[in-house]
Amino acid sequence: MTRVWKWNRPVTVREVLEDLQQERSIAYTTVMTVLDNLHQKGWVRREAEGRAYRYEAVSTRAAYSAALMNDAWSQSDNPAAALVAFFGMMSEEQRHALRDAMRIVQGPEEGPVDAETRAAPEASEEKREEKSGENPAGNAGEKPGGENPASDRDGTGR
Repeated sequence: MTRVWKWNRPVTVREVLEDLQQERSIAYTTVMTVLDNLHQKGWVRREAEGRAYRYEAVSTRAAYSAALMNDAWSQSDNPAAALVAFFGMMSEEQRHALRDAMRIVQGPEEGPVDAETRAAPEASEEKREEKSGENPAGNAGEKPGGENPASDRDGTGR
């Protein structure tokens, strides 16, 4: 799959073979068998071109990686603990990428809580109210039942 993704277009067995042979010796039939297996599993689609096929990835490498992670996570008997362990293995760069991804998925209004909000949720709530034009002394910032969202640990109601 790595070679099919690398080419980023439909490829023949011969093209993949020549690419692989730059690094090691490998038989044409081996590459053909692997691409046929990938086709049978639904990871690549193929289209006949003369006596050969052109193979193309069904999904992106990122989507494939996400599916693998989701499958592994869903098989855990304790998904929360699995996530904590996974996050603990991440490098600082990976944690930044995760934060960026969460911002994209959640949207700008629901982004991750910053250090200032965790340290002083009341101050952060006042800043949000000032930006939104709400009156901090009024009831606009209260939850139903009179509970103040500024008292929440992370400002999201959790």
